[in-house]
Amino acid sequence: MSTELPSRKKARRTRRRSTVLISVGVIVALLATTVVAFVVSLPDDLVIGRLSQKSNVYATRSDGTPQLLASFYDQNRVEVASDAISPFVKDAATSAEDPGFYDHGGVDIWGTVAGLVSTLVTGTARGGSSITQQYVKNVLVQKCETLADDKKRTGCYDTATETSPDRKLKEMSLAIGLEKKSSKADILRQYLNITGFGGSVYGIEAAANYYFNTTAAALTLSQAASLVAIVNNPVKFQLDKPESATNGVANGYAANKERRDYILGEMLTHKKISTADHDAALNEPITPAITEPSTGCQTAAGSAYFCDLVLRTLRNDPAFGANRATRLANFRLGGYDVYTTLDLDLQSAAETTMAENVPKSYEDWDVGGVISSVGVGTGRVLAMSQNKDYTQDPAVAAANPNATGINFNTDYAQGGSKGFQTGSTYKVFTLAEWLKEGNSLADSVSSRQRSDWGVFQDSCSGPQEYGTSFDPNNDASYENGSYYSALQSTISSINTGFIGMAKKLDLCGIRKTAEAFGVHRADGDPLQQGAASVLGTNEIAPLTMAAAYAGIANNGTTCTPILIDRIVGPDGAEIPAPKSACTQSVTPDVAAAMAYAMQRVMTSGTGSTSNWRTDPEVPMIGKTGTTDENKDTWMAGASTKVATVVGVVTVAGTGEDQRETYFDNGEAASARHRMWPDVMSAANKKFGGDEFPDPPRSMTR
Repeated sequence: MSTELPSRKKARRTRRRSTVLISVGVIVALLATTVVAFVVSLPDDLVIGRLSQKSNVYATRSDGTPQLLASFYDQNRVEVASDAISPFVKDAATSAEDPGFYDHGGVDIWGTVAGLVSTLVTGTARGGSSITQQYVKNVLVQKCETLADDKKRTGCYDTATETSPDRKLKEMSLAIGLEKKSSKADILRQYLNITGFGGSVYGIEAAANYYFNTTAAALTLSQAASLVAIVNNPVKFQLDKPESATNGVANGYAANKERRDYILGEMLTHKKISTADHDAALNEPITPAITEPSTGCQTAAGSAYFCDLVLRTLRNDPAFGANRATRLANFRLGGYDVYTTLDLDLQSAAETTMAENVPKSYEDWDVGGVISSVGVGTGRVLAMSQNKDYTQDPAVAAANPNATGINFNTDYAQGGSKGFQTGSTYKVFTLAEWLKEGNSLADSVSSRQRSDWGVFQDSCSGPQEYGTSFDPNNDASYENGSYYSALQSTISSINTGFIGMAKKLDLCGIRKTAEAFGVHRADGDPLQQGAASVLGTNEIAPLTMAAAYAGIANNGTTCTPILIDRIVGPDGAEIPAPKSACTQSVTPDVAAAMAYAMQRVMTSGTGSTSNWRTDPEVPMIGKTGTTDENKDTWMAGASTKVATVVGVVTVAGTGEDQRETYFDNGEAASARHRMWPDVMSAANKKFGGDEFPDPPRSMTR
């Protein structure tokens, strides 16, 4: 039994603890010296590279200024300059994360030692990374984001975040090297721009936007401390939802407040703020103003389908990357400002008239409404609207008849449908071939309705014989005359008149003429060229037809549709945007004769209803179209400045007879004659329109 006095026992324990601490201190000092010597010998060149940022897509207001349509990002980040970051943020970060930041050379060796001692003595792990080291780690993680291959990206991330001495030593070496070539101010700026603030929010500017609906420059002391608190543990200190309730009472943001108050105390200790400022901020409640950023095309509302087409264009255009993997990686990294061709005045008119005239859904009819407008001579897509709500969630599209992810205005390969029969709007290509072959608008053909049209010439596939199975009808009995001129057939859209014209032409030639105007099937298959195709049986996207009609109005020169005016990259330099390719589809004389006939359609033919409703009036060309049993109805036309195609269509199923169906705003079949004038009125008001050239007399006599 020990008789040692308690005081002696206590003294012996104290000496033993001191001896342990001294031993640990000696070991740590030796270890620190060894580590520093080893670290200095490692490579220290950190290639920072490009940070992931959000990309923005803009339209153009009437005054020429851009308006944000949507933003896209994997990481919501906006890089800002040092003077755009509040001093409160910088002082909060250094005080809480690295008080010796301005004194050490990249590695807080004593902080590392203190962390190691704490771990050895207390058994509780403690970090010792400087701000520079934390920045290095973030850079290494971000470099993984540039990899297009998912497996390589995951492997890279695992390596960059593994808990190992090798990784720590590499970070220390790179931090020392970074401090040799960068100023403290710049390292702190880059750290605050790269660090994560929870979820997909990265960088102090995006954090200020998201959590407090302000900018990094305008953050208050309390707000700055709350945001810096998140960096320590984004999940624990989040501000985008109150913490879980305890005993039925929500904790609010208690965890963040505790960390915030600690940071405020550190700022006071290191003399970054006054006692009065500290006390005032300490008593300030945490009141986030969560502001969800615009992300994805769904935020573009009625312009969402146009936005969707822009994104698909970027992902497929070589200007955005040499191959698909590179383009996807570029898109994921972001940082692009994309200025589109969308004209918000025309787009507003298109969205408004669509909402007024075509319902999003209709009982027993999968109804679709489409509007596409294209600039004449430029190919710039100025408006694009449809009657559905945009979604890319298959479950939503399947459950909600008002929603779809399919863009009815464009081709299947571009996220669109497989197209729609265009009806009589396609007849203009037979008219073009008729004129190309030396015929006049005044020339007549046998146009009586018959049950056997005989043989049609086809230089591609050989002569095509049509017996009793081919029996096209005219829309009205009074159109069943024996002979009609090409002009009369165009004005009144007489089916048998155009079949009679095709009988004297080459079916393959008609197809090639349509193709010369950029016309193609939406499903990617070759255009059908049988006799029935003359009347518009090919399924074609509305945007394709709008570009073709713009080609007629442009003296026969057709320009491919484009959606992007310019792209500004992350470094502020412009990247070449996709260009419109313009080709001479028909001679200016043929185009003038086509326009002459199509103007008569507007003044005294099937398009007159649209014409007299358009205000202000300018010279316009046009053509109507109706498919069998009035399932789809079209109005297509142009001034010398803008071409527009409007349609009410059956998306799937059997559809309804539009002449026997009524929407809230009137007959379904006449909705086209309410929508087209609304869009073209906006176009005429903004862009005006010139007279179309007179055709040669040989084409009209």
